[in-house]
Amino acid sequence: MSDLTPYERAADFLRKSGALVITAGAGMGVDSGLPDFRGDQGFWNAYPMYAPLGINFVQAANPRHFEQDPAFGWGFYGHRLHLYRDTTPHQGFHLLRQWAEQLDLSVFVVTSNVDGQFQKAGFPGDQVCEIHGSIHHLQCLEPCSQAIWRNEEAVPVDHTSMRAQHIPRCPRCGGVARPNILMFGDWSWIGARTEEQESAYGHFIRAHENTQITVVEMGAGTAIPSIRNLSDRLSYRLGAHLIRINPREPETSAKDVSLAEGALSALQKIDAALNR
Repeated sequence: MSDLTPYERAADFLRKSGALVITAGAGMGVDSGLPDFRGDQGFWNAYPMYAPLGINFVQAANPRHFEQDPAFGWGFYGHRLHLYRDTTPHQGFHLLRQWAEQLDLSVFVVTSNVDGQFQKAGFPGDQVCEIHGSIHHLQCLEPCSQAIWRNEEAVPVDHTSMRAQHIPRCPRCGGVARPNILMFGDWSWIGARTEEQESAYGHFIRAHENTQITVVEMGAGTAIPSIRNLSDRLSYRLGAHLIRINPREPETSAKDVSLAEGALSALQKIDAALNR
């Protein structure tokens, strides 16, 4: 094993496993052309119109805007909604699906991303856990009920003012609807959909407690370490093999594999090792 490259070690992990847990943070979408909002400067590079206002990602992703100025709140999320709808998942998503099929691996995805890219790439919805919710689902801002519904809205945005030209409404009370996303300082997020997904993930893990699991983690940093912590728990507590792919923060234990590069590049190199 010591003579193997990190990519060959990763391929060996996958060959010897019966289950695959895919964990992903914002860095997973970078190769599809999506911003990762890393730091204030990264956010302003993606949304330069917010820089003169001094608004960073944490301030933009705050539910108070929907209450105080819904057009401004929906300006940020309306832009993201259409960006995610128009984005094609990069080849790395399809390589992960291909490995699961070729190696007969049971698979589950856990992601902090709200973009729906895994489902768009063909992963079944009942095998995906979105821990921060999804922009493709809505709820009432109040909320007047615990209802969560599919986001079929078109939300055009004036990119100069970053104000939405249409405000989605709750079909029950007529009040403002908001994305079913856990935001910063959130007081009204309805977590029922995510809780169901977390229950399905828990069932998956219990069903594979005696199976060798490989975790492929991509683009999950330490600033908000939810995904990273989950990967580490699987590695430490269940003895899962961890393949951590992160161009800036790839550190992991010696027993695992650390790849300091982007998701697509690393997955392509692992795929080449698998097929040698």
